[in-house]
Amino acid sequence: MSDRYDVAIIGSGPGGYVAGIRAGQLGLRAAVIEREPQLGGVCLNWGCIPTKALLKNAEMVNFLNRKAGDFGIQFSDPQISWDKAVDRSGKVVSRMNRGVAGLLKKNKVDVIQGTAAFADAHTLEVTDGAGQVTRVEAEHVIIATGSRSRLLPGIEADGHRVITSRHAVRLDKAPAKLIVMGAGAVGMEFAYVYRAYGAEVTIIEMLDRVLPLEDAEASELVQRSFERLGIEVRTATRVEKVEALKTKVKVTVAPASGSGDSELIEGDQVLVAIGRVPNTEGLGLDKAGVRVTERGWIEVDAQLRTSAATVYAIGDVAGPPMLAHKASHEGVAVVERIAGGAPHVVDASFIPNCTYCQPQVASVGYTEAKARDAGYEVKVSKFPFVGIGKAVAIGETEGWVKIVSDAKYGEILGGTIVGPEATELIHELVLARTAELTAEELVATVHAHPTLSEAVHEAALGVEGLALHM
Repeated sequence: MSDRYDVAIIGSGPGGYVAGIRAGQLGLRAAVIEREPQLGGVCLNWGCIPTKALLKNAEMVNFLNRKAGDFGIQFSDPQISWDKAVDRSGKVVSRMNRGVAGLLKKNKVDVIQGTAAFADAHTLEVTDGAGQVTRVEAEHVIIATGSRSRLLPGIEADGHRVITSRHAVRLDKAPAKLIVMGAGAVGMEFAYVYRAYGAEVTIIEMLDRVLPLEDAEASELVQRSFERLGIEVRTATRVEKVEALKTKVKVTVAPASGSGDSELIEGDQVLVAIGRVPNTEGLGLDKAGVRVTERGWIEVDAQLRTSAATVYAIGDVAGPPMLAHKASHEGVAVVERIAGGAPHVVDASFIPNCTYCQPQVASVGYTEAKARDAGYEVKVSKFPFVGIGKAVAIGETEGWVKIVSDAKYGEILGGTIVGPEATELIHELVLARTAELTAEELVATVHAHPTLSEAVHEAALGVEGLALHM
């Protein structure tokens, strides 16, 4: 059996299914091939969506335990159920699974269940669960196979004592003691969730600060906030050994500098959150003439085209930044190019980074340090949420908005927000960065009062030392 398509997409994550939808909208005959039983990829099933549901639960638990009294709410014995939190998360995922399937059907995109491998650059062999092979032919192929958790050599994730984020969203019970390896977004979010549900949490980070890709002041603020929650944070620390036993896990750590004694930490489970590796195994890339980099990512040009002229790669498998919204944006860009549209380059400096623990952290473009390293003379303004009426009214005053601008031309080079709804507020700065706006142009934009977004306005005013409420 053989089918012919204008475009075949391997993977139904946020890059793959969005590419399929756009292909259907543009009148292309498209197929999405998915090896998992459910659509949506890691993001929908084991990543972005279920974690945000759990984070909302954790936020509410922390509110009840720490802030409810400030709002005149008292509970004699609140019942906090981990089982119901996981169940709610699962229901959210199921609802969105149905939504993705419905959107693909609406746009006349075929969904093929099975594992795809190249026979050549225009032919895929898809093997289903029963071993039946279907040949799928396409003028163009988009590889959107995503990534998986990276493990240290010699450490196997058994899903019991040693877990990854894929296990962490669906644990049967919250551990009493959790060790988190890695203080990036994934590690920090799960540390926040499990601490809210009573776990003693220790975070181990090899670099000298948490969220090491973010603004240094943001890292410092979040670490202090986590420590107030009772989370132990150990930076500049490397893991030497992980030993999974029947009733516990032992993690041997030492100073990352190499000088100092080793130390043993014990817990119920260890979550490995030290990055991700691309899913390229078994794709038969060599048969299609698709090259990979030394680090295993698929090699692509500015248009996301691989070394095979009719094969593209998007999302995590094409390299960092590994973000769902980047994958979706790339999927649209590639399909529009295939359909004859103007080439569109996806610029990583315009893509926001978001961490959804509390306080939230979001950023776009240059940090202050990176802007200076790039040779810019900069002006920097930082405005705290404590000066914003809405933040005071809702009891969320921790954090600030920081804007980095070019001192010569006034253009906004980047920004970081730490605090309430940072992951929503960041998009004003994303738009400013994309449109090459100046701080002066942001100042001329009227912001409703009272809103949290006034902090962005005040930070823009502060670039010229004109902040009103500080």
